[in-house]
Amino acid sequence: MARDADILIVGGGLNGPCLALALAEGGFSSLVVDRHSIGARAADRFDGRSYALALASIRLLAALGLWDALEKKAQPILKIIASDGRAGEGPAPFVLQFDHAEIEDGPMGHMLEDRFLRQVLLAAMAANPLVTHRAGARVVAQQTGAGAAITLADGEVLTGRLLIGADGRHSGTAARAGVTRTGRYYGQTALVCAIGHEIPHNGIAHQVFLPPGPLAILPLPGNRSAIVWGETTEAAARIHALDDRGYLAALRPRFGAFLGKIALEGVRFTYPLSLSLANRLVAPNLALVGDAAHALHPIAGQGLNLGLRDVGALAQVLTDAKRRGEDFGALDVLERYQTWRRFDAAALAVATDAVNALFSNDNPALRLGRDLGMGMVNAIPVLRRRFIREAAGLTGDLPRLLQGHPL
Repeated sequence: MARDADILIVGGGLNGPCLALALAEGGFSSLVVDRHSIGARAADRFDGRSYALALASIRLLAALGLWDALEKKAQPILKIIASDGRAGEGPAPFVLQFDHAEIEDGPMGHMLEDRFLRQVLLAAMAANPLVTHRAGARVVAQQTGAGAAITLADGEVLTGRLLIGADGRHSGTAARAGVTRTGRYYGQTALVCAIGHEIPHNGIAHQVFLPPGPLAILPLPGNRSAIVWGETTEAAARIHALDDRGYLAALRPRFGAFLGKIALEGVRFTYPLSLSLANRLVAPNLALVGDAAHALHPIAGQGLNLGLRDVGALAQVLTDAKRRGEDFGALDVLERYQTWRRFDAAALAVATDAVNALFSNDNPALRLGRDLGMGMVNAIPVLRRRFIREAAGLTGDLPRLLQGHPL
């Protein structure tokens, strides 16, 4: 039976296109269905959205031939400084510092604006004969079992041998497949923006733990930084409703004066913070990747990196199965992917959940304990290097693409 593609991918954000390009390296044809238009995805206006790409993720992008076009627009992360504090008081005496010079692999990662990554992915999909991009299309129904089929809002039916859900934490693909989820809402909201500042950041990323939630200050090219600022949901709503002057007045005591004068650049966003884990990642002829599989608190900045690990693992499992002559949509094949990825995602979910619970409070005993703990890690080189390699994504059972090797 003729099919539209080997693999149908629902979701045209970041993980879906990356997976299509990775699968093309294994000889698979893919059809990526994206509910947004190409114009919306390719917008060139700076809007402040950025990602902290770990070194392993950069190796995957390089293995797919994408990093050369991105590197000149990215900011290397040379150091990470984590501190505990209160608004207007500055950091506690003990801080944790991770310097890239302590490992031999180069920068731990790079900061990259969302717009640049999307533009490169769109161009790469358009240039790849094994990838078909259906933009501005919405999936309303699906069937899996003996192959896979999806029905679009206009009634068109597309068929393949495997269906991938890469459609985010509110995945329609997962819901239609009856996949249940485990998680909780944190009662926190992230305020997201970008700022320009007077003093250079020198490639240093800051994670400041404040009682209402963490504040991440992440270096962008030039004298700019991306801000991800956690607050209680009620406080975030009040702050977001302020004009720019009031917003900066609320940010300054939390941010401090170490980068001099600051000003907003681009658009401000908010999004609620929650934990959402799919209780299974696969079914016959179906698999989930990225936020459709696991959506975490952004406290470690690992959301996209975790999704790209999924991409590398699934592409490798499917490619190896195809080379052995197996049915790559069969459940026993897909369960290899689930076994590989489930523990990593669950472990990171537990870790981010615990760190948020430990630091998002003003309990004096907990404050003393966590500050002493950060000081202890900072004083022990072997522990510090372990955390640096974790931040760079270099630990665990890495897929070949995340090691920088071809499929």
